[in-house]
Amino acid sequence: MLRTALASFSLALLFGAAPPVSASAPAPTPASIDAYVEQYREATGLPGVAVAITKGNEVVHTAGYGSTATGKPVTAGTPMAVASVSKSVTALAVMQLVEKGKVALDQPVRRYLPEFTMADPRAAKITVRQLLHQTSGMADSAFHEKSEPQPGTLKGSVARLRTAKLAADPGTVFSYHNTNYQVAARLVEVVSGQPFAAYLDAHVFEPLGMHDSTTIDTDRDLPASARGHLYVLGRAVALPEPTGFGNGSGGVITTADDMARWLIAQHSGILSPQSVKEMRTPSAQNEEYALGWFLEETESGTPVLEHGGDLFTSTAYQLLMPDSGYGIAVMASTGMFFSDAQNLMTGLTALVEGRTPPSPPSQLSRLLTDLFFVLLTLVTIGLAVRGTIRARRWSTNRTGWQLWRLVPYFAPLALCLTLVPIHRVLARGRDAMWIQLAYLYPTFTIWLLTASVAGLAVVAARLWGKTRPR
Repeated sequence: MLRTALASFSLALLFGAAPPVSASAPAPTPASIDAYVEQYREATGLPGVAVAITKGNEVVHTAGYGSTATGKPVTAGTPMAVASVSKSVTALAVMQLVEKGKVALDQPVRRYLPEFTMADPRAAKITVRQLLHQTSGMADSAFHEKSEPQPGTLKGSVARLRTAKLAADPGTVFSYHNTNYQVAARLVEVVSGQPFAAYLDAHVFEPLGMHDSTTIDTDRDLPASARGHLYVLGRAVALPEPTGFGNGSGGVITTADDMARWLIAQHSGILSPQSVKEMRTPSAQNEEYALGWFLEETESGTPVLEHGGDLFTSTAYQLLMPDSGYGIAVMASTGMFFSDAQNLMTGLTALVEGRTPPSPPSQLSRLLTDLFFVLLTLVTIGLAVRGTIRARRWSTNRTGWQLWRLVPYFAPLALCLTLVPIHRVLARGRDAMWIQLAYLYPTFTIWLLTASVAGLAVVAARLWGKTRPR
């Protein structure tokens, strides 16, 4: 729920360029920030991370720690992915067009983007505001945006919606769905007459001094420095990002230095007071989500604006404290399953508020889980070898009922083939590709694939034994 205190910081954002800075808590120092991040890295094995902290119009600290997937040091100038933090940037781009009178938030999207058509007549009623509020009626449950064939451009992202349907009437239900912001970014392209990357460069990044920032379309466009890791058996393993499209919803590549400029800009009149108010006003369907920002509170009850970003090999987080003027950004080179950026944000927020940061999360349970599936994989291989060797003995009994005993060996394969729909049910409709699920649960996936092959090998050996002459 949206807290009563949010009203006060909304007014502060509306009527002031930079809100007053609270002096009640001791300001974090670069040394204390470095010490906390290094303590976290030592405890978790996080290979690389970049951090930016600002206060009002000043940079408190920007820094990089560890190394990238290519082995180069992470610095405050290393380009990294911020994933869904990009939604705040896309919403800002739309609001700039609103300020120029080229777009109205409560007009249908199709007025500005005629190519936006769906196999659902209700789509004609979707407004620009509903896209940014995530209340358009589009949802993963109705359109499998990750497991469908991936587009290569924003135009292609909109075009593939022609056969899609809505999950709900526009404006009635909140559903976090990346396609909303891909459509919004395409709208910016069409209305401005510029490719989305060129628009952001000319109207957002360059005016703010974010000279090392850009936005990309797909995983193939990720720079080497933005590629990340998974943890396997307690060690960080560098892997390429799975196939995916993210422009508009998750395509921004930036640095800690540039994120500091972005955070400062949120306090320094980047938009008119009225536009700021619009961006901080949630919908009736979800009082904790506005236009590209979540409205939350810290553990101390401080109202904040925030948004996280998750790729399968990296994560990011941004947070604003309008009352004190603080801004924090974190970009970590490990995937969404491990939540390193969010965990670090929690600790850095505690530092800013003068509290003791929580201890880094224990890695023991994750390590034990990995060890369990590694052991299970070895046992499965052993059983498969034993079953294959003994297939000849099994085949000497030719009674028909014994063939039914082969059915359980197909169970792992059946699970492999149905893993994506099972995940959708367990994740309440959220979509994912098979390979993306493998990135979320690597050692489980290795066991499942091993068990599938092992089961087929035993079945093949036993059937071959039955067909061979005595």
